[in-house]
Amino acid sequence: MWKPPDRIKHETNTGSWPSQTKAAKSLLFSPLQTGNLSLAQRSWIPAMVPWRATLEGEVTDAVVEWYARFAMGKPGAIVIEATGIRDIASGPLLRIGHDKYIEGLKRVVDAVHTASQGQTKIYIQLIDFLSMRRRPAKDKYFERFLKITEAHKEALGLTREHDIRDALLALDDEALETILTQREFEAYQRGYRQRVTDTEFPHIAELPNILPDLFADAALRAKKAGFDGIELHYAHAYTMASFMSRINTRTDGYGGALENRARLPLKVYHAVRKAVGDDYVIGCRMLADECIEGGSDISDALYFALVFAKAGMDFLSFSRGGKFEDAARPAKGQAVYPYTGRSGYECMPHFISDKSGPFGRNISPTASLRAHLRAEGFDTPIVVAGGIHGFSQAEAILQNEQADIIGMARQTLADPDWFLKVKTGQGEKVRVCKYTNYCEGLDQKHKIVTCQLWDREQLDEDGVHKTPDGKRRMTAPI
Repeated sequence: MWKPPDRIKHETNTGSWPSQTKAAKSLLFSPLQTGNLSLAQRSWIPAMVPWRATLEGEVTDAVVEWYARFAMGKPGAIVIEATGIRDIASGPLLRIGHDKYIEGLKRVVDAVHTASQGQTKIYIQLIDFLSMRRRPAKDKYFERFLKITEAHKEALGLTREHDIRDALLALDDEALETILTQREFEAYQRGYRQRVTDTEFPHIAELPNILPDLFADAALRAKKAGFDGIELHYAHAYTMASFMSRINTRTDGYGGALENRARLPLKVYHAVRKAVGDDYVIGCRMLADECIEGGSDISDALYFALVFAKAGMDFLSFSRGGKFEDAARPAKGQAVYPYTGRSGYECMPHFISDKSGPFGRNISPTASLRAHLRAEGFDTPIVVAGGIHGFSQAEAILQNEQADIIGMARQTLADPDWFLKVKTGQGEKVRVCKYTNYCEGLDQKHKIVTCQLWDREQLDEDGVHKTPDGKRRMTAPI
């Protein structure tokens, strides 16, 4: 995991907590009604992947319990985890690429509405991602995976494939880097990863024609399952964000210039809108800044935000970074993880930080994006997230018109009852996140995600569900 060179240790500071009377008068706990979006309060739990689905992407009892526990805190909205729009193997991640998933997802919707007494809206985040492989062992890569080319034959002065593979296997990494192409060396060092620019492959070239219908079909399934709306995943390291990226150099009208990079996201949105109707909530999660060399920055985000608002999106939720391009090299047998480089740090900053600290690094760019939309005459609700953990901090963001909705991911993982406790004047009882990124470490290893502030508490309590090893509880104590 990348860390800033300054290595300054920061501590959370919630500030004062409001009385119940003061909370009732706050913007945070006031309703929001703009277009299709209607929230009982301006609080939002962004999507987090908890690794509780089956290997076939189906809802389990643990998935239902996870989201019901968040709903007990009665936030304005919960966005459930990135859910794959294709019915393809992707580990214990939720899927919605077939009608067979509708019934299970309906269980999650019903659980959230019941646990929150109808006060919390539930949205589903729809995602597409391209193929990637784990970092291979050296012998496996050169004996099985590498396709031998004329360039390898010429570089080594050999003709027989077996001899070429043996020769490559005997070379050290420094020598290999001079012989292999950049993509071959990357596949050896980090695992093979498809890109949206790999248009020599028909299935990549055809993505602009395939994805709108896949997203639309998934959105219609979500509506049938009872979700209150859709969040299109246009952020981080995945397909749609890759089309929007400045490093997307496709030459088929879907890369290069800003208007070309916006073309597929708009096609997807319009297909989804047609499928679910004009009165259904559709928004997106997108990046204020990719935070990578040569990548998109705030100027790109200003353009995308405006075209999405003009198209009629019901909300825009902003994040930062989280890219594959600068991720750390994984261990052998592991997959590259997009939150291990500098861009990943910007997405989920640690309590060991630079002078800016981990608390609210995304506020200023989000405020700029909101101001840009307002200057253009659009009142699209804006969600901000990233290190927000205190009432005073959250309320100031709203009062200063830097955002319209407050998102808390790690803080609500630490205490799903944050909103309920603060609203009822019991803020001093909040379990405050320490931003050690213990949860992120579990996510990186594809382990069931919990919080170190509660996962070892009351393990012998009746009815506590534990991780398969019996060492951690699955949800926060009440």
